[in-house]
Amino acid sequence: MAMSLLKLRNSPALRSAANISPIGVLSRAFSKLSEGTDITSAAPGVSLQKARSWDEGVSSKFSTTPLADIFKGKKVVIFGLPGAYTGVCSQQHVPSYKSHIDKFKAKGIDSVICVSVNDPYTINGWADKIGAKDAIEFYGDFDGKFHKSLGLDKDLSAALLGPRSERWSAYVEDGKVKAVNVEEAPSDFKVSGAEVILGQI
Repeated sequence: MAMSLLKLRNSPALRSAANISPIGVLSRAFSKLSEGTDITSAAPGVSLQKARSWDEGVSSKFSTTPLADIFKGKKVVIFGLPGAYTGVCSQQHVPSYKSHIDKFKAKGIDSVICVSVNDPYTINGWADKIGAKDAIEFYGDFDGKFHKSLGLDKDLSAALLGPRSERWSAYVEDGKVKAVNVEEAPSDFKVSGAEVILGQI
């Protein structure tokens, strides 16, 4: 069975289903997110939820943040991951951006954003625990609509996570995607880290 899966993964038909950028970074063909995409138009009417405590949520009347407020007129690096408190996300993905935050600022990036299919309260507690809130802005995609709109949703029921997202990163200028990287599997950490996207800005 394992050998059959390996043959399928390495088959020409499967390889042709992916677009490889000039620098060799994987961008999935089935994702709606590609270079030149207006990310706000690709996810119309979708908002994200800024990480916050429950009390902050109540006091804000459970407000959400429209994508235009996040991306329009700004240079933004955004990365998505399967879930708060999970292994690769906590140990590699977020730390890679946290440790390079000064390099992003030196390149004129206005915001480095992490988004996950979690409620904003869970992602807030996680961001506090890993000590990354001062460097990175965290947003929840509580119902997964953002990732589904971009074709980046992923069923991770096998890991008891349910509907989640791919592991990915993108550089966005004034709402337009300039570079996008999607891992072959959510457990991978090869193309979506800070070092790769820094080289694409």
